[in-house]
Amino acid sequence: MLKFTPILLALLYALVVWRFSTWKLKAELDQRSAELAEPGLRELNQRLARALDLPRIRVHLYDIPAINGLAAPDGRIFLTRGFLEAYRAGRVSAEELASVIAHELGHVALGHSRRRMIDFSSQNALRVGLAQVLGRFIPGLGPMIASAAMSLLAARLSRGDEYEADAYAAALLTKAGIGTAPQISLLEKLKHLTGAGGAGRAAWLMSHPRTSERVAAIRRLESRWHG
Repeated sequence: MLKFTPILLALLYALVVWRFSTWKLKAELDQRSAELAEPGLRELNQRLARALDLPRIRVHLYDIPAINGLAAPDGRIFLTRGFLEAYRAGRVSAEELASVIAHELGHVALGHSRRRMIDFSSQNALRVGLAQVLGRFIPGLGPMIASAAMSLLAARLSRGDEYEADAYAAALLTKAGIGTAPQISLLEKLKHLTGAGGAGRAAWLMSHPRTSERVAAIRRLESRWHG
């Protein structure tokens, strides 16, 4: 039993860290956000809601300059002020913002926040166990190798979530009569909008798949639906 104690402690530690980070994020969002009331998005949001048989979809504005969307662990959907400013400046269309909302709805509907909590806890315990085993054969380097391996695993799982949320959004946008064209066009714009695209980094180290791979996956879905 004693030899499993570090792993159990790592599991407990990960759960505590996750709970604390979730609480901290909720406090931050509560303090720096309000419900989004943008006339140009109202009709598109209603179309998404009707496609889901919901009375409405509530979207919140997160007051930070970064361009991003967010699905909070409590199920709330957020667009950042940076995204809204890009929309008002004509750099992003209303339909493209609707595709972000649909993507974040996918994260909520598919339970990705809960899955990440389980994955994070399991990976932390696995990291400790792997470090113990490797430390017997490679003293001093075991923890480094274990941490690197868990980072690769976490990135791979995150990319899987993004593909799933993209597929959910594509289906929802199609059902709502908006289509996937705005989803694809926004993905192709994001590198320039955010100034980031993973250039110089290996694809398997990125938490999000490459844009070209995400677009290709959406097009394959379209071909399957309309073929």
